[in-house]
Amino acid sequence: MKIETERLILRPWLESDAESLYLYAQDENVGPPAGWPAHKSVDESREIIKKEFAYPEIYAVALKETNEAIGCIGLLIGENSNFDISNHEAEVAYWVGVPHWGKGYIPEALKALIRHAFTSLKMTDLWCGFYEGNIKSLRAQAKCGFTFAYKSPNRYDKYFKDDRIEVVTRLKYEEWLQMESQM
Repeated sequence: MKIETERLILRPWLESDAESLYLYAQDENVGPPAGWPAHKSVDESREIIKKEFAYPEIYAVALKETNEAIGCIGLLIGENSNFDISNHEAEVAYWVGVPHWGKGYIPEALKALIRHAFTSLKMTDLWCGFYEGNIKSLRAQAKCGFTFAYKSPNRYDKYFKDDRIEVVTRLKYEEWLQMESQM
């Protein structure tokens, strides 16, 4: 499945995206703030595409002009989520490569994914988490209507083997509908 926006295509990951994935995911400013280690090789990125990004509702964020994968966005539904949520709810996860920060790509992709989650998949609630201090992630979520739900002060990070403060936001279907009706 593909989801198109003005400047982006959200599409399934391809093994041929491994070099693009590595280009952006090797940056220490991308993965570690999101809770995953920077990639060490193109081969590692290829394996992640085959194993981690092969799930339904996980998309490459690709530039419409070039089809280059510059980031990732996806829905982790129900028990696939890191949160204790029902099968009518989903966790939203995303990142974009550093050269593409500040261009509004994530809010654009996030708005399209939200629409898909609520209209096609009939989700009732969407959840997002970010580690305290990740202001860029907070801003993207706020632009799309997510509001503070709770803080998890001792969330153990399995990759970095430390405790972090995770801030969790939420967007309910009814809230999204109201925002849509005001546009």
